[in-house]
Amino acid sequence: MSGRQFTTNDIHLALDGELSADDRVDFDRWLDTHAEMRALSARYARDRAALVAALAPVLEEPVPQRLSATALGEAKPRRSWNMLMRAAAAAVVLLVAGAGGGYLAAGLTAGGGAGDEFADNAIAAYETYAADQPHAVEVDGTDKAYLDGWLSKRIGLKLVSPDLAAEGFTLVGGRILPDGHDVAALLVYKDAASHQLSIYVKGAGETKAKGTYASEEGGPTAIYWLDPRYGCAIVGALPADQLARVAQSAWKQMKESAAG
Repeated sequence: MSGRQFTTNDIHLALDGELSADDRVDFDRWLDTHAEMRALSARYARDRAALVAALAPVLEEPVPQRLSATALGEAKPRRSWNMLMRAAAAAVVLLVAGAGGGYLAAGLTAGGGAGDEFADNAIAAYETYAADQPHAVEVDGTDKAYLDGWLSKRIGLKLVSPDLAAEGFTLVGGRILPDGHDVAALLVYKDAASHQLSIYVKGAGETKAKGTYASEEGGPTAIYWLDPRYGCAIVGALPADQLARVAQSAWKQMKESAAG
């Protein structure tokens, strides 16, 4: 047995055939005991097949050198098929949102790499708990001071859950989730129509990035900010302009509280 702790990133590695034989055996056992991750893996596999079918003619074409240098970066000349597709998906969402006056007006760009992986984890957390609303949180939001203090202590970062009442959302509560070798805080909100919104926060990142990311068309979207000290992703299945407004309000409040 490999003894690895698997995450959503390993689902992408498995689909790309990049897990070792030993890891793959343990990974399959992990999927068997985590129904929500097994469902996520099946969804990613369907997305992959659909993209292959749609983009097969393009994937056979050589990539011009000037575009390779711009999209991939000279420091990393090779990236997996999966990362390329995820970067492409982020770019599509940016174009759609920009046409609606949303994310591009906020100055966001496609982050790629670690930023998309962080956003993907945030979306997976949203999908897992949005689908199980009675058990979405560990600590409810009735005692906001206690919730903020508990989450801050666990992630090692001052965290103040933003007030989103002006945007129509009420704080449900929060929980702690694993994020690789770190932990992340998940704040959950809902509006009067029970539309759910989540804020995924961790106290450390690997790089500096900001952007918007969607793992599938029609699914939830993450707007995220990431730097070596702080990572935050606002996730929801809302119209692009509404999600952008909520994300800007949440990020402004959280940035001010972290600096205070």
